[in-house]
Amino acid sequence: MVKKRQGPLTEDTTKVILESISDGVFTIDDNWKITSFNRAAEEITGISRKDAIGRHCWDVFRSNMCEEDCALKRTMEQGRRFINSSGYIINSEKKKVPITASTSLLIDKNKEVIGGIETFRDHSLVEQLRKELSTKFKVQDMISNSDAMKTIFNILPQVSDSDSSVLIEGETGTGKELLARAIHNISHRKNEPFIAINCGALPDTLLESELFGYKKGAFTNAMKDKPGQFALADGGTIFLDEIGDTSPAFQVSLLRVLQEHEFTPLGALGQEKTNIRIIAATNRNLSLLVSENKFRQDLYYRINVIRLFLPPLRQRMEDIPLLVEQFIQKMNIRQGKFIQGTDKKVLQTFMSHEFPGNIRELENIIEHAFVLCSQGYIKLNHLPGFLSEPVQTNGEKNSDPVKSAQINLIRDALARNNYNRSAAAKDMGIHKSTLFRKIKKLGMTL
Repeated sequence: MVKKRQGPLTEDTTKVILESISDGVFTIDDNWKITSFNRAAEEITGISRKDAIGRHCWDVFRSNMCEEDCALKRTMEQGRRFINSSGYIINSEKKKVPITASTSLLIDKNKEVIGGIETFRDHSLVEQLRKELSTKFKVQDMISNSDAMKTIFNILPQVSDSDSSVLIEGETGTGKELLARAIHNISHRKNEPFIAINCGALPDTLLESELFGYKKGAFTNAMKDKPGQFALADGGTIFLDEIGDTSPAFQVSLLRVLQEHEFTPLGALGQEKTNIRIIAATNRNLSLLVSENKFRQDLYYRINVIRLFLPPLRQRMEDIPLLVEQFIQKMNIRQGKFIQGTDKKVLQTFMSHEFPGNIRELENIIEHAFVLCSQGYIKLNHLPGFLSEPVQTNGEKNSDPVKSAQINLIRDALARNNYNRSAAAKDMGIHKSTLFRKIKKLGMTL
């Protein structure tokens, strides 16, 4: 007959189990002082149990959860357990370690609460893999998982290797300057200047003096020679934003630069050579302006050697979670905060919003939230007033906000085009076969 193990032997067995698991485990008493600390806890934190036991848990972990969002504190106050709370700790080498933590009350054999217990798991490898995966959807500061943007990312190396002029079309706020900078930064001109000029913000005379420069005495108050941006950017790239807002007179001057690679400073007697690449951008339909004789046809063909179209955010809603994460990371660094992410209702609200201001509007919304949110997760009350209430999407209940947004996007495009699928695909900026695949993948019944 086998004897049952009792007393100290059972406690020893428990210790062996705790020492064998890969999750960190520690316990605290009712004074918040650590009473046990397993081997995995030592490895994850880099702190020995000898140094940990007897100290307050917040002195050992230095976690972002210690102040307001401590799961163990909530467990002790509310008497219930919490599972997979996300956060990070600072280890002994002062490195940030991403973790998930689960907490519960510590109860003795008399059913008395004697403290709390927390298990935590190191997610450093998961985070590393996530970052490696995200780089597949990222070029420079641009990030996307949409088909239209992936097409641009795939051809960007070839576009950058060329010196041909590029025309970037897209609505305001879609990231045209970011794309222009990406082209420059991976080209052979990357070590030379990148200069951006907003053509719509300057009248002709100022625009010409800004770009071409001027000679002493060219006009009143021209006391000395001033080189223009074409001279300063020699060897690099000039980005001409809102080129559709320029006048026919300026277009003639710009055409000469593209044809002859030379320009005339105001008040100069001769030409100056330039070695620059021109990337132009517009939120207007240049081909329509050409047909209306509001934009020179010869200049249009000169700048339209390579044409790239940036779709509006409402046509790439699957990118919103990626963009939100990117903006949160950037603003955490800039403002010295640690915002962990967004509440689920916030993401649902974003997926239901049209974003007329595109990516720039989304970034401004996140910046607004950072003013009101000091730590933890961005919630609805941190958003601007017009976004404070989540919008219902066609009365449908779908736990996946990305999927809901894609379904609504397709339905809206179909409705605008009298349910002509080819026309709807063109409206969305995708091939009709891509639209059919999306409809099938989403399980839509039309």
